[in-house]
Amino acid sequence: MLPSWVPGAAAGVVSLHLIQKLLFPYFWADLRYLLKVLMYGLRVERYRLRGRVVTVLDKFVQLAEKQPRKPFLIYEGKVHTYRDVDRRSNRIAQVFLHYGNLKKGDTVALLMGNEPDFIHMWFGLAKLGCVVAFLNFNVRSRSLLHCVSSCEPKILVVGADLLGTLEEILPNLQKDVTVWVMTKDYSFPSVHTLVDKIEAASEDPVPVNLRSANNLKSSVLYIFTSGTTGLPKAAVISHMQVLKGAAGLWAFGATGEDIIYITLPLYHSAASLLGIGGCIELGAACVLKKKFSASQFWSDCKKYNVTVIQYIGELCRYLCSQPVVSGTK
Repeated sequence: MLPSWVPGAAAGVVSLHLIQKLLFPYFWADLRYLLKVLMYGLRVERYRLRGRVVTVLDKFVQLAEKQPRKPFLIYEGKVHTYRDVDRRSNRIAQVFLHYGNLKKGDTVALLMGNEPDFIHMWFGLAKLGCVVAFLNFNVRSRSLLHCVSSCEPKILVVGADLLGTLEEILPNLQKDVTVWVMTKDYSFPSVHTLVDKIEAASEDPVPVNLRSANNLKSSVLYIFTSGTTGLPKAAVISHMQVLKGAAGLWAFGATGEDIIYITLPLYHSAASLLGIGGCIELGAACVLKKKFSASQFWSDCKKYNVTVIQYIGELCRYLCSQPVVSGTK
């Protein structure tokens, strides 16, 4: 015969369960998410206490060795594997090591649109221990000059499709900023070309000690605000903040088997830290779009078997406003 308290306890448990289901339906899902975040934080703290700083770039290099043939970037139908991206970023690191006169801690400003070379450039410079400033290519003239001067870069790298923007600011650019462009030739004096040098560079990795981080609080990126309430301001991003951003997709349940669709601009933290960083944390692949297109969005998702999308602001409203197209469901 059961003790007299058992029916009361059972009734209490059932009542608590019903109350939880009614008032806190997402309690267990939230608890699982919280535990995942806490475990990730403990892992990072354990690295710190052991004096071992593991950055997102370190994780990418490890993945390039572990899964070299797995797609990392898919851009305009072309697949760039983890090994492809690692090797091209090595070439870029070699170019700036030999021609750029860069040292660890120097800042390099990046004025490029969404393309694989944005990521190659970012990783290549990070392999030299440089701080990379992501410039908003929609900002022009005085505001763009302000962004460049505020982060005090030693070098400004400009994408081939933004040479017109460069020519607008070049006469007023600080004389101590060296300009490099992602082309094979360029007629403007005192501007250096990159593509020819990248093609001739070695794919060998640069010394690991150049990128090694002593502290997770060290600055690694500058990401600018849009400047809607004044001139753009640079947010200083540390290794720790990059790690936290990169853990976002993982924390919400994405896995290495997912394919992430990135249509947001890479100069924005949502695309670079959560998107590209998130792919690295998962060891996943991403489809990179040059710019957001509501009319092509769902057909791209179907074409590339996309399983995870990113959105901010009004993006979903634009998608919902699109007419239904046969075959995209």
